[in-house]
Order: sequence, then C-alpha cells, then structure tokens
Amino acid sequence: MTARTSRWAVCGAVSAGLIGLAGLTTTPAEAAFRIEGQVQAGGGGVANSVVTLWSASAAEPRQLAQAKTADDGGFLLSGDGTPGPGESLYLIAKGGVPSVNKSAGDNPALAFLAVLGGSAPAKVVVNEMTTVASVWTNAQFLDGSALKGPALSLSIAAGNVPNFVDLSTGGWGETIQDPLNGGQTPTMANFATLADALAGCTTRVTPIACEMLFQAAKTPSGDAPADTLTAPEAIARAPWYLPNRLFGLLDYFYPVPVGQNLRPVPFMPYLNTAPSAWVLPLKFDGGGYRAGGKAAFDSEGNLWVGDNFTIGWQASDALWQGHATKFAPNGRALSPITTGFSGGGMEGGTFGAAVDANDNAWLTNYGSKSITVFDKTGKPLTPPEGITFGGRLGLMQGVIVTPSGDVWVLGVEKSQLVTFPRGDLTKGRIVCEGDSAEPCKSFRAPFHLAIDQQDRIWVSNSGVDHVTRFLASDPSKVENFKVGYNSSGLAVDSEGDVWVTDRFGNGLLGMWHLIDMGVHLKLEGVEGASDYLTKTMSEQKGGRFGGSVNLLRPDGTPFPGSPFTGSGLPGPWAAAVDGNDNVWISNFAGASGQIAQLCGVRTENCPPGMKTGDEISPPGGYVGGGLQMQTDIDIDPAGDVWAMNNWQDVDSCYANPPEALSTRCGGQGVVVFYGMAKPVRAPQIGPARGL
Repeated sequence: MTARTSRWAVCGAVSAGLIGLAGLTTTPAEAAFRIEGQVQAGGGGVANSVVTLWSASAAEPRQLAQAKTADDGGFLLSGDGTPGPGESLYLIAKGGVPSVNKSAGDNPALAFLAVLGGSAPAKVVVNEMTTVASVWTNAQFLDGSALKGPALSLSIAAGNVPNFVDLSTGGWGETIQDPLNGGQTPTMANFATLADALAGCTTRVTPIACEMLFQAAKTPSGDAPADTLTAPEAIARAPWYLPNRLFGLLDYFYPVPVGQNLRPVPFMPYLNTAPSAWVLPLKFDGGGYRAGGKAAFDSEGNLWVGDNFTIGWQASDALWQGHATKFAPNGRALSPITTGFSGGGMEGGTFGAAVDANDNAWLTNYGSKSITVFDKTGKPLTPPEGITFGGRLGLMQGVIVTPSGDVWVLGVEKSQLVTFPRGDLTKGRIVCEGDSAEPCKSFRAPFHLAIDQQDRIWVSNSGVDHVTRFLASDPSKVENFKVGYNSSGLAVDSEGDVWVTDRFGNGLLGMWHLIDMGVHLKLEGVEGASDYLTKTMSEQKGGRFGGSVNLLRPDGTPFPGSPFTGSGLPGPWAAAVDGNDNVWISNFAGASGQIAQLCGVRTENCPPGMKTGDEISPPGGYVGGGLQMQTDIDIDPAGDVWAMNNWQDVDSCYANPPEALSTRCGGQGVVVFYGMAKPVRAPQIGPARGL
C-alpha cells in the first residue's frame, strides 16, 4: 500500500488475528456480551489504553466492564451485565501509547468515545472518527465521559452514529458518503478535519499539540477542555464560535511537505477553507418526499411530512398532487419510496401537519382541498376524498392539536376555521368562513396557528399585517396585534411569548410587496399570488430588505427590540422553540439555503453578552447539508434540527420550464443538523416543552 493510499484508508480492519485480547472478565461461554475491539489514534493502535463499557440511561451511567489494550491496541470486553430496557451502551477509552508516536509515551489527554446503542456489537474500533460521530449526535446528553438522558433521546442519538461512522472499522459510515452527502456537501470535509485536529493531539504531532487543541476549543465563556473528548464536546455545543481557530491547526499539525500536494493527515478529505461553523448536517430523501411543507414528530421520534408534489411529476405551483412521507429518527424513509403514503384525500400537502396523542398524523391539502388523517402505520382514517365538508373547503393550511385533544385547522383561500372536538373525525365543523363571523372576519389568508398556556389560539395572517388571537373556549372573542407583512410561521415559548415569522419583513418594501401580492390575488387568483410570493422571497437578502421575526409578549405587546432582522433572515418561513427557549428559523430564500438560531427570552441560555433576538448562528446562518429553500423547521427529542427543503429551482415551478429541468421545482430531501438544539418532547402538543 502506498503512503497516499494508507492516508485515505482511515483505519485498519478489526479481526481476531489482528487484535490482542486483554481484560477478560468471564469465559466467552458464560458471557452475555463479548466485544472485540481496538483503540486507534491517527490510524495506528494505542497500547495500554483503559477501555470501559458503560450503560447510559436517565440515571447515572453503570459500568459493565473494563479492560486495558494490548500492544496493538486490541481489547476484549465480556461479561454477564446487560443493558436494561431503553439503555444505551457506550465505550470510553482513556490514555495509552499511540503506535504512530511511541516515543511520546503515554498520553493522558487521549480520550475517545464510541456510542453503541442498545446492543453490543461483536467488533468495534474506538478512535477519532467514532468520537466525532458520537459527540455530535449525543451532544445534548454528554457531560465529559458521562452519558445520561431519556430512553427515546438516547436511542435516537445512538441510532444516528452509524450515519457517520462504521463502528466495526472506525471508518466512514454509509450515509455521510452516499450520493446525497459525499460529493454534494462539505460535511465529509468538516468531519474529517475535526478528526484530524483530534489526532494531532492524540498522536502528539508536535509536543504542544494538545495545548494548541484545547486553546482552539475554548468555550465562549473562556473555559478550556482537558482531553480529546471534552474538546469536541465544547466545539459541538458552540459550533459558531471562532471556527477558524480549529481550522488553523491544520497548518501547524500537518503542513504540506515541500514538493508534495497533500497534507499528511490521517483522515481525508480535509477542508481547504475555514467553515462558518463546525456543523455536521446530513440530507435524507426517499419515501415519496418532494417539496415537503409542514412536518411533525410522533411519540417514537418519527417525522411526518406533507409533500407539495410527488416524485417524477413535472410539478409546478399550479399543480399540487403530493402525498405524505414518514422518516425514522435515523433518516430512513418509512413510507413507500415513490408514492409515499396516499389515500384518505392526501393530495398536495401544505404547511399543515400535526400529530395527536394517539400518533395519528393530521395533514392538510391544496390539491384535493381537504383534510387527511393517517394512523401510525400510514393507513388512511379519512374517506378517499378526505374531509371536505361536502366540498365546502378551499385550499387548506395550518393544523394543530391542543392539550385537550381538540384539533383546529385553517383554510387560507376562504379564510376558514375548522375544529374537531377531542379529535373526533365525526364531529368536525366549520366554525366560520370569510366575513361570516369572528374570528374569520379578522383573518386575511390565515396561514398557521398555535395555542398558548392560557388556552388562547394565535393565528398568523399572510394577507394582512396582524396576528389574530381568540379563546379556544369562545372563538368569537378576538384580538388583533400588529406584526410584519406576509406572516407564516408562529411558535409559543415556555413563557407564553409568541414568535412570528414575517416573510416580507416590517419595512415599506415589505408593505409594497404585500400590496402587489394582493393585486396578483385579485387579477390572477391564489396561483398568481403564490407565484409572486415565492419568486419575490427567493430573491430576498437578509437585513433591512429581507424578512423579519416579530416577538409579542403574552399580552400582545411588542417585545423590546422586536422586530428582529439580520443576515440570517432573508426569507423566514417557520419558527421552532427549543428546550432552552432559543428559536430556530427556516428560510425560503437563497440558492444554497440557510437556517438561523436566535437568542430567546431566557438569555441565560444564550452565549455571554447576547440579548433576545440576537443571531447565535453565524452571519448568513448555518449552511451546508444540501439545504435548499425551506418551509418548516423542527426539533426532535435528541436535539437534532430538521429542515424541510421545499423548492430547489424556482424557475422550474412556473409555466413552460426547460424540459430537462421540468421536474426540479420541488425541494429534495430533509436536512438534519445534529445535536444543535436543547431537545423537546414529541409529539409537540401545545407550546414546546423540554425533556
């Protein structure tokens, strides 16, 4: 094998013939688990490293076995202790002498992690790659070498580790190098560069390599990590913080040799330029996904999405025929590959999706002008034409489930309000429509809705510059509150404050855009107005001429500093509140896409010196992962942030696009940013709640 080939190989395979066995706890015949493994640093074995097998749960971690590695880094762990229901196994390797630099002796700063999940694998490599993969996916539940959290959260986090790394070899996992991610996003290079930085310390490529790493990984509060496990934890929790520091280590650790082209790093590909943030997003597709609108998680962490379009169609803004897609927590599609879940009137999903306490998915439609409900298996619970109230419904949008079990639905075209008491499909009724009564009189193209802690429902209006609030117990009692122009998303935080995304912002330009959209609506109908909206938004830039986020106190008064604008908010569409009350914003704008993270009302959970509404994310937002123009954004129980790609090529969405591009209107796939947010419970019924 040539020197260059060995650098690309990442690590060697694990086999019984290669690995020395040490630390035998019981005989193999008696063992309930038996793990053969190897600890590697910089691609070579690590001798005398202490390897411990732990079982994580909501309680303190339990030690199941421990061993010390042989000269080649090999170890054997076996025993009769087994993980309990909902527990997650993980390995910690500490210290040892890396074979690639034996002269440096034992390295007490070496600390590796490999999260295994609910069962013990037969073989495993523990190295820099497994550490990066395990830290980013489990970031919200790690405290040094201790892993602790709710069963569902730990299961989701462990289930995503293999998307990044093959635990049996310590090399690349399948998803990160698949066609959607490997050559289409910078995630592989971000990941490998992080691993290279850790390897610089674990193998002591320079005598002060570890000190340099720890300085580069200092937290915003100035704390420095002490080993190669706490260093990536610090980076993962503040990926936006001075990212060029870590990137700069490449030059110090691995300068390009004279006369050569590549750095002698142990892991490739590495970055050529510093990233805007150390994020590791991955894209997932399939299950009939095309141009996802609103999404919602069920009690098992699966994601339901209503799709604007279906696979293979020459989709356009004039023809919505999409079905429903369901993704597992690890991104695997659970619905049929091309059609998704269909039936029950599902035709042209919109920004309307909610999951009730029975894990039934409620979805709204444009194509069929109906409401559809699926059970957890994808079986339709509604008639073949959906719920239409005898054809009275128009184009439908937002839907929510309240803590009492009631379901509320909005019709954007006819300004309709629909309710299903206790979620009973047989008792649904149209509360009001148009100017017939309040609260519909106050609606103008109502888009989305949310319920607060006082049992009041807030409605965003895309056709007027106010949000509407009414009592769930008496919808005729209505109040309106001024916001920006062309409101869409709306979310309530733990203190009852209401976050509203305004796609045209709050300025004069936004007002003119809204007036123009109204003209298109009168002259060309909903289709013309929608075309104007999406075309205009897709071209917006962040700042004063972009979108805005308005924040209202529980009494409806503006929060100090609201509205919020910035480079990360070119076309804000949806808002999601995390368990720290920080707010995540999707954007339907820009060719490459971006999401934003804003400091919430509990500023103690924000970086030092930040105030409510400040952008935590870098200028221009978090990018990568194959983001396109997004609609919804959601947070799962592991703290992963899911963004729905809705459109990709705007010009393909209108009449007579070039034939070769005629199927490229709809957005491709969902993009997941791992371990970024404080987790919330699922399904989200009422305001978001932390774990």
